[in-house]
Amino acid sequence: MKKIMLVFGTRPEAIKMCPLVKVMRERACDFQTVVCVTGQHREMLHQVLEAFEVVPDHDLHIMRTGQTLFDITCDVLVGIKGVLEAERPDVVLVHGDTTSSFASALAAFYMQIPTGHVEAGLRTRNLLSPWPEEFNRQCVDLICDWYFAPTRISRQNLIDEAKPEDQIWVTGNTGIDALRTTVRNEYSSPELEWASDSRLILITAHRRENLGMPMLQMFRAIRRVMEEHPDVKALYPIHMNPLVRDAAHAELGDFDRLRLVEPMDVIDFHNYLARCHLVLTDSGGIQEEAPGLGKPVLVMRDTTERPEGIAAGTLRLVGTREQTIYDAFSELLDDESAYQRMSHASNPYGDGHASERIADILAKGSCAAFGL
Repeated sequence: MKKIMLVFGTRPEAIKMCPLVKVMRERACDFQTVVCVTGQHREMLHQVLEAFEVVPDHDLHIMRTGQTLFDITCDVLVGIKGVLEAERPDVVLVHGDTTSSFASALAAFYMQIPTGHVEAGLRTRNLLSPWPEEFNRQCVDLICDWYFAPTRISRQNLIDEAKPEDQIWVTGNTGIDALRTTVRNEYSSPELEWASDSRLILITAHRRENLGMPMLQMFRAIRRVMEEHPDVKALYPIHMNPLVRDAAHAELGDFDRLRLVEPMDVIDFHNYLARCHLVLTDSGGIQEEAPGLGKPVLVMRDTTERPEGIAAGTLRLVGTREQTIYDAFSELLDDESAYQRMSHASNPYGDGHASERIADILAKGSCAAFGL
């Protein structure tokens, strides 16, 4: 039996790793499954764990007020050493592009423990966009042994970097798996009642590189469009970062058809996503989740590591300039044919069974691959 340790620390990671945890724990004949959370996020992380009924075996509790990338990297690297020494897993699985994933993979590498990368191969080829995520995911792929790529484009990115083809698998994205658990037909809420007479817009914005003037321009564009469309209401689950909150309250706080709400748990967020009209975001995972639910996405970034959505027509990259966002947002509200083209485009991110594929691959893995 193989001992697999899954390590994650942020809310987005947890949403995509919890479905895999549940599948692997259901296959106790194949795996001894150990879950270690870093605590890079605290309240938002525990909301997801509770929603998926996942209880971690280890919690590094690294989150601190005003934490920096230096703090996260050092605290994870030092904290996870003792856990790896105690558990001695055959494989460590990390996800995506967070600093928790980078530091955990580095620790496993130092201890010569094979590492698998869930959501491997995403690229913008610009280490500063998104920052530090592009650096993190490239570094994880540099030192890992198992590559679970969500799409064929991601696989090709890895092949282009001379990663071994027989260690790369296209699995789909585990974020789509999560929707099978969280989206519910019977869901209701006061916010949905409030927006029932309108087209509901869902907004997320938090990226480090967008702080300052780019974020202010994003918010100004959104407000301008909404002022011109009285049949539109919006919800913005606002990030915990005080700089984000200051900008949001300054530009959007007094607008009665846009509600700034506290971060939502995953069940609430996914059900709002399923019922909204369209999404404006600078986030990553939403670029995969929303197309799975038929929702057009305007990506308020200059680059995206998810070109499949652009090619499929489910995403549109609009940058952070006020006028560009204004024009794209207005078009989707005013031009029904443009809206329908995006909402009916094919989702390129999988069928909701990525976790089962990853578990199958690990279960069939050779002894040599596991160092056994």
